[in-house]
Formats: sequence, structure tokens, C-alpha cells
Amino acid sequence: MLILFTVIKKILGIDIGGTGIKGSIVDVVSGEVVSKRVRILTPKPATPAAVAEKVKELVDELNWKGDIGCGFPAVVMNGIVKTATNIDKSWIGVDIEKLLSDYTDCNVSVVNDADAAGMAEIHFGKPEFKKGIVILLTIGTGIGSALFVNGVLVPNSELGFARMHGMISEKYASNIVRKNQDLSWKVWGKRLNEYLQYIEEMFWPDIILIGGGVSKKIEQYEKYINIKAEFMSASMKNVAGVVGAAMCAEK
Repeated sequence: MLILFTVIKKILGIDIGGTGIKGSIVDVVSGEVVSKRVRILTPKPATPAAVAEKVKELVDELNWKGDIGCGFPAVVMNGIVKTATNIDKSWIGVDIEKLLSDYTDCNVSVVNDADAAGMAEIHFGKPEFKKGIVILLTIGTGIGSALFVNGVLVPNSELGFARMHGMISEKYASNIVRKNQDLSWKVWGKRLNEYLQYIEEMFWPDIILIGGGVSKKIEQYEKYINIKAEFMSASMKNVAGVVGAAMCAEK
């Protein structure tokens, strides 16, 4: 008699953003979220101790004791934070993995937040995502990016810092700029198109995926996008960051 076993491996995924900290328990084998979603506002100022306290609060609410994967809105190299744009400058140089591990009493692995979302999309998305050059752009408070070549991540690409009109591009085409300047979808869509054409000139991607909050409203602006790459909404929407964060902690 053939007996089939379903493999389940649970890891807590946490997505730290400029405005909110989200977390859920994830089955990293299937990519499914298997707990409630907890969201806590990112503290102001978002100092290391303040953010670590909120992460501990989230972990305690889910009563979690195992491994944790975390996506963080900065360049993270070997557990050390190297940049700070949408968080407090005091993060630069901090060993974030040690800090969060000390606060939660759990083993914590940390990667760039957009890289985490990209890992989820590439692994659990369409088969063609593993071929050629694929770029995921998470458009929210800033513009995060994840760059893949034949399914392999090029970490910490930070394409939101490409300069346009004398400023970094996320100050020109992010979703928070659309909201703060009360831009119509048409005006903002043309800005986004300009940015995408700029990125396309540098990398010639096969596919550009849009994640973050605006991925759920792609019908509002896709008619203003005119690029050579295939352009589509990320399939996992806002859950990608949490799922990918959990994946980064998988042993």
C-alpha cells in the first residue's frame, strides 16, 4: 500500500516596512500562510530598540518559539544593516540578526525586504519567472527591488536609488509620492512608466513584476505603461514579503 506524507515546515515570517510590521506563520514547503496576520505600526522614530520591541510584541502575540525570517527595508550584508532611508539612521552598522534574536529568544535571519518578496515570487510563482532576467519592484513607502538571473538572486539591488531628475527615483515614482502629492493615476502611471523605461535601459529584463500596495490596483495605471519587458502584478501580492522572509530562515 502506498502511503503519502504531507511535509509541513513552519517558520515565522516578518516583514518590517516604513509604516507597518507584518508577520504570520508560514509553511515554507507550500508557501501558504498558516496563522492569523498580525500587523503593528512601525514606531516613530524607527530606532533599533523601538523596532525590536515591536517585533518581540508580534512574536509574543503569535506565541512563537521557533526560527524567524525577517525582511528589512535596507541593504543587509551578513546580518549587518548598511543603509537607512525609510528607517532611523541609527540602524547603520547594527547587527540586526543578533539584536532581534536577543529580543525574541529565537534564531532570526534577516534579508532585504524586497529580496524576500522576490524569493517568494520566484519560488512559488510562474515557471517562467526562473528564466532570464526578472525584476520585482515593491512600490510603497519607497521602491524596493529584487533582481534575478535565471532564478538566482542578485542581493541588495536597491534600484529605487537610481537617480532621475536630480533625485533618487523612489522620491519621484513611489506610492507615497503619489499619495502625498495627490497625483492622479494617469500622472503617476506616466511617472512609473518613465522609471520603468529607465530601469529597462540598464538591465533589459524579460519580466518586471510589481509588488507592494499598488499591485492590487494595477488596472488603474497599466494602460500608461509602455515597455518591452512583460509587465504584470506580482502573484502573491502583499503576502510575498512575509512568505519570502520565512523562506530566508529555512535551514
